[in-house]
Order: sequence, then structure tokens, then C-alpha cells
Amino acid sequence: MKNKKYKEKYSKKTSKKPIKNKKLVDKKWIITISIVTFLISLFFSFLGEVIIPNAHIIISFLLIITFILLGIIFDMIGISVTVADIKTFNSMATKRVRGAHLAVKFIKNSEKVSSFCNDVIGDICGIISGSTGITIALVISDLTNINSLIITLLVTAIIASLTIGGKAIGKSFAINKSNTILYKFVLFLSFFYKK
Repeated sequence: MKNKKYKEKYSKKTSKKPIKNKKLVDKKWIITISIVTFLISLFFSFLGEVIIPNAHIIISFLLIITFILLGIIFDMIGISVTVADIKTFNSMATKRVRGAHLAVKFIKNSEKVSSFCNDVIGDICGIISGSTGITIALVISDLTNINSLIITLLVTAIIASLTIGGKAIGKSFAINKSNTILYKFVLFLSFFYKK
């Protein structure tokens, strides 16, 4: 009998609260991010397939290092946005600190910002650096007459270790210095962004 009264009392309390119907899938965001990913991939692939094979070997290596660094930096930004303290940036926004309002906007949309930074830019940079690494490996193989399989394995292993090692260092740095990283990023963006 007591259980029945408890259940009735409990069900009355919980039934008073309206249940929010949260949208689980944002179709507009998925379509937008897919199109943006396609365009960025196309641009980076063009750089990787057209410019690198015809460029000097040193320039090609510098481009691969740039792709790796871009992937690491955007990975750090994506993590910083999810970890950053919104109270700090709300306080800065009330004092009209440049870029603070943009940081608040990013934190409120952290799942989209981190998806763009980590998945779109980070993953595309990883894929493009790997594919351009293979192109460079074939060029080195032609220049040195060393077996292309050996060169390809070495180059891809170096690229993978630099990317994964760099992201591992970047992740711990982003978690510990999230507010600083996000602030510097939004400060840079604030010169191009208007409310």
C-alpha cells in the first residue's frame, strides 16, 4: 500500500514538468558541413595533387608540415572550445573585450565548432598530408632509385607519427590552456567577423 501511494505521489511530481522535445539531428548543419567539407577537401586535394608533384622537394615537405600543423592547431582549437569556461568569456563580453562575444557564441555551439575543427579541418589535413606524402615518396624514389615501397612506408610512418604525436601534445596543452587558446583564436577571427 505504501509503495502504491509513493508511486502516485512520485508520478504526480514528475508529470508536472514539461518534457522538452530536443532536436537530436540538425539536418541543416549536416548538409552545410558536408558541403563545406567537400569544398575544403577539393581545395586541399588540388594543392596535394597538382602543386606538390610539380614543386621542389623542399617546398613539398614544407607543404606537408603545414598540413600537419594545421591539423594539430585546429584539433587544439576544437578541444579548447569544448573545455573553455563560458563564465570567463561572459565576464569579458560584458567589459566589451574584443572577440569575447564570439568566444561565447563558439562555446554555446561547441559541438558544431569542435566538429568543424576536429573532424573537418583536422581529418582533411590528415588525409591530404598522407596522400601528398605518397606523392613525395614516389618523387624521392625516382630521384634516388630506392624501392618505392620502402620510401612510401618510411614517409607515411613519419607523417603518421608527427600527426599523432603532435595531436597528443596539442590535446593536453588545449585542455590546460583552453581559455587562452580560444581567446587568441577569437581575437584573430574578430578582425574578420562582424556582429
